[in-house]
Amino acid sequence: LDLDDLTMLVLDEADRMLDMGFMPDVERIVGLLPKIRQTLFFSATMPPEIRRLADSFLMNPKEISVDPPASAAETVTQGLLKVRGAAKEKRAALRDLIRSEEVKSALVFCNRKRDVDIVFRSMQRHGFSVAALHGDMAQPVRMETLQTFKDGEVQFLVCSDVAARGLDIPAVSHVFNFDVPSNPEDYVHRIGRTGRAGRSGKAFTLALPEEGKYLASVVRIIGKEIPEVALEGAESWDAGEAEEQAGRRRRGSTRRGSRAAAGKSSEGRGRKDRGDRSRRDRGRGEKDRGERDKNQGDRSAQDREVVSFETAAEQDTAKSDRDEVKGEKREPRRSKQKQGDDTLAPGETAFGDHIPAFLLRPAKVA
Repeated sequence: LDLDDLTMLVLDEADRMLDMGFMPDVERIVGLLPKIRQTLFFSATMPPEIRRLADSFLMNPKEISVDPPASAAETVTQGLLKVRGAAKEKRAALRDLIRSEEVKSALVFCNRKRDVDIVFRSMQRHGFSVAALHGDMAQPVRMETLQTFKDGEVQFLVCSDVAARGLDIPAVSHVFNFDVPSNPEDYVHRIGRTGRAGRSGKAFTLALPEEGKYLASVVRIIGKEIPEVALEGAESWDAGEAEEQAGRRRRGSTRRGSRAAAGKSSEGRGRKDRGDRSRRDRGRGEKDRGERDKNQGDRSAQDREVVSFETAAEQDTAKSDRDEVKGEKREPRRSKQKQGDDTLAPGETAFGDHIPAFLLRPAKVA
C-alpha cells in the first residue's frame, strides 16, 4: 500500500480509540503518512491524553467545539430501579425487569469489562439469547459479535461503553444500565442507542445505594430526576441509606489509611528494634567468638606442649631402645672376640661382673 499520495486523514472517536488501546497502531500509521496533509480529528471528549495526541498529529489546527447534549431524546422513556443488596441481587432484578418488558433487542451496559463477562454468563445460564462485547476482544471478534446482534441472531448484547458511541444500531428497543456510569456524560450516550430515527425506546438504570453519588451526577447533567419504577419482590432504598453507605465507605477508607500508616510505623519500629538486636547479637557473637578463639588458642598451646613432651619422650624411649638393641648386637661380638680369654681353666669359678667383697680386701702377709 503506497501512502505517498495521501492528502487527507480523518480520525473519528479518538477518545474511544484511546480507551480501546488502538492508539499505538494509529501512531504507527500516522508516522508512515506524508507530513503535508489535511487532518480532521473528532472526539466527544478532550481529556489531557487526547489533547496531547491532537497536538502531535495537528499543525496549527482550528478547533470547533460543540456543547455536549444535556438531555436525552424525547423519544426515550427513562426509568430508575433502586436495588437494595449487592451485585447478585442486582442481576436478579435485571432478569425480572427484562421479563416484565416486551424486549425486541437490547443493550446491557456495564462499567467494567469484568462485569460484562459476569452479567453475560449469568444471563446465559438463565436462558437468555445473549452475546458480550468489550474492548479486550479482538477486532474481528467484535465485528462478528456486533453483526450477529444487528442480524437479530441474539436478543441481548452485554457491553461496555465501547459500544455506546460511533455504532449505528437502529433497531434497539431497550437499553439497560446495569451500572450507573461513573462519567455522567456516558449516560446520555448510552440511552441514545435507543429511540433513534423517530422510533420510541426505553432506558432503565439499576442502582445500588453506593452508586447514589453517580446517580446524582447524572441527574445534574440531564437537568431532571429519573422516574423510579417499582418491581415486585425488589426492595428499594432512599437517599438517607445512600448517604449512610457513602459515610461507611469514607470511614472504611479512613480506617484503612490509619491502619496502613500504623502498619508502616510499626514496621519501622520493628525494623529498628531488629536492627538494634542484630547489632547487639553481632557484638555478643564477636565477643563469644573472641573468647572461644582465645580458649581454643590456649588449648592448642597446651596440646602442642603435650604433643612436644610426648614426642620428646617417645624420641628418648626410641633412642634407648636403639641403644639397647645396639648393645645386644655388640655384646656377642665382644664375647666372640674374647672367647679365648673367657675360657675357664679346670677348678676356676667365674663371678662375672660381680666380685665378692672379701676378695677386694687387701691380703695380709704374716
